[in-house]
Amino acid sequence: MTDTTNLFEDLPLASMEEDVFVLFERPGVMIERIVSTGQASPPGFWYDQNWTEWVVLLAGAARLRFEDETEDRLFTAGDHILIAPRRRHRVEWTQSEPPTLWLAVHIREEGVGPIIS
Repeated sequence: MTDTTNLFEDLPLASMEEDVFVLFERPGVMIERIVSTGQASPPGFWYDQNWTEWVVLLAGAARLRFEDETEDRLFTAGDHILIAPRRRHRVEWTQSEPPTLWLAVHIREEGVGPIIS
């Protein structure tokens, strides 16, 4: 029997860095809980991953920008998106209070390089 945990418990206090905790990892799949408290991607930085990512916002709010779109997207609790490999994106803003809580599922297709957190 495994221990039960709660994604909403033990949220870290405000920090300069996002809190990223790997909940589950197996070959080809990684699930993370990410807590943001006002962080954003550095100017000019784009995520450019070679794997698929499904992300859901569980609490708080955030704005994501996709390089192939002209406007950023507002995400609130319950919003989710499947991000295809190589689709460049960035975090423009995250709500600090209450913290922004994400669940990210990284899926590596066979033959693609490792998932890096």
